[in-house]
Amino acid sequence: MSLFDDDFYSTKAKRSIQRYGPSGSGGMRGLRSMSTFRVAVVSSLVSALAVVLLFVLITGGREASPAAMPALAGGQSLVETSERIISASEKIRPAVVSIINITQKAQDQQSQDKGSGGDDSGDIPENASLGSGVIFKKGDGKAYIITNAHVVNDAAEVQAVLMDGTKKAATIVGQDTISDLAVLSVDSKGIDTVADIGDSEKLRVGEMVIAVGNPLGFGDSVTNGIVSFLHRIVPVSLNQDGIYDWEQEVIQTTAAINQGNSGGVLADLNGNVVGINSMKIADTGVEGIGFAIPIDTVMPVVEQLMENGKVLRPYMGVFSMDLATYLDNPPADGSDSGTDSNSDEGDSSAPQLVVPDGVKDGALVLEAVGPAQEAGLQLNDIITALDGKPIKGTMDLRKYLYNEKKIGDSLTVTYYRDGKKEELKLTLTEKDKEQ
Repeated sequence: MSLFDDDFYSTKAKRSIQRYGPSGSGGMRGLRSMSTFRVAVVSSLVSALAVVLLFVLITGGREASPAAMPALAGGQSLVETSERIISASEKIRPAVVSIINITQKAQDQQSQDKGSGGDDSGDIPENASLGSGVIFKKGDGKAYIITNAHVVNDAAEVQAVLMDGTKKAATIVGQDTISDLAVLSVDSKGIDTVADIGDSEKLRVGEMVIAVGNPLGFGDSVTNGIVSFLHRIVPVSLNQDGIYDWEQEVIQTTAAINQGNSGGVLADLNGNVVGINSMKIADTGVEGIGFAIPIDTVMPVVEQLMENGKVLRPYMGVFSMDLATYLDNPPADGSDSGTDSNSDEGDSSAPQLVVPDGVKDGALVLEAVGPAQEAGLQLNDIITALDGKPIKGTMDLRKYLYNEKKIGDSLTVTYYRDGKKEELKLTLTEKDKEQ
């Protein structure tokens, strides 16, 4: 009988013929049966060998994972991504510190508590504010920390808390309100980790990142998300008066950024710093929108803060407001901006504001000092162009100065006075502390 129930492997002999052979034909029948068996065994071995050979060629000899996981786009597995997040956080976390801003009010409260026999346990004062920072450099017995300027604003005392809980007194090396960046220094004793600076220009939308900082006072906290948008432009109010007078270019991310994360790190999955967490949109129904200053923007500012304690920018010497804002909200008593509304008679010597027909944009001068005053600009002059390039208001004026001009450059100012178009030149200087 054949090894198989059909005649696929014995096309030349029918079962009926095999039944009527001589008694001695059983030996031949056994040989045929053995031959079929050998063919089956050899075929099985060849098939198995082919499968093994094909597997080796495909895998390159690597061992198969005992528990393969679904792959992400690009072939990256979920297990691999998780491990990269863990590795990146382990690398960057020791370089991230918590920043404590102790204001004068908080210091006074501390002194009062000590005088009344209160507990002096070294806890964070009630009126202190919290933020984050990252150690980016060590040298000459000091470690240097990048943070946000608003984190250390109005500080009477600043402290940095390491990941292991060590608290160090910090000194403000320099800060810059416009870029919202500051550099601090602390004693480098016990500090072994310095963050690696990455390249924010190489980031891609959808790339996974992690945010590390001190949200809500929960130090050494890590969140993850993706890059939602690169080069996002958001308006900011430099003096927190609700009037937008600058624009910041930032990285938008879904990584959770909360109060206290400011100044902390946005890192890629290699554990390199690609941004400094700066702000979030805090509004009802808004989630997953945080912003970080690109590290490629941060480092040139940091270098100036390290060298000069400030960012050297050209100074024109005008205090201004947007003409459009004035036209939309003129003085309620019908007077112009050259009149002192607190005076019964007003200032009769102040020049009157005359807005020519068709002029709707520009920077309205409220006060001229320094180079602008020396060149002849006055209250109620309407600046409409710088070096022949039109400006819509104060933000355009500031952006042109800071992005296009340098200290010592000449600037041509086009303006309207008493309804007449005029032009003057001034030399930009460095702003001193008094100015």
